[in-house]
Amino acid sequence: MDYDERLLNIISEFLRSIKIDVIDMELPNDTFLPGIQIKGETILIDRARLKYPGDLLHEAGHIAVSDIGLRKKIGTTEIGDNWPSDGEEIAAILWSYAAAIHLNLDLDIVFHPDGYKNESSWLIVQFTNKNYIGLPLLEWMALCKKDEFPKMRKWMR
Repeated sequence: MDYDERLLNIISEFLRSIKIDVIDMELPNDTFLPGIQIKGETILIDRARLKYPGDLLHEAGHIAVSDIGLRKKIGTTEIGDNWPSDGEEIAAILWSYAAAIHLNLDLDIVFHPDGYKNESSWLIVQFTNKNYIGLPLLEWMALCKKDEFPKMRKWMR
């Protein structure tokens, strides 16, 4: 375990407070992100394999911005290969930024160098400069208002 346990607990408590459960369990080696798997509206974590607690916020963002009718299908064969859509990916990235700000986390915790296809630094610069890529989607999902962002009106679509 190379991560900060306190940080993981802060993130997990926040996610539970918005009705995204976090369950500890042993996971296989082949998860998309080390030590993390989504099943419906739940994030499964394997503390022995987890590398970046901030990844929980991004994965939670996927749950949060998904249509309520699809959420229970996440992590199953029913969800289909086109999930998440490009728009949902962008919305999940911006959602995770808002969550990081809400929790007072350093942006490097969510946008770490090993994530986001080597564009983590670029995303941090964009968001720090208030270039909120994907904001119209979060507004359309009724999660926030443009002039109040990164404050969210609600966390789940």
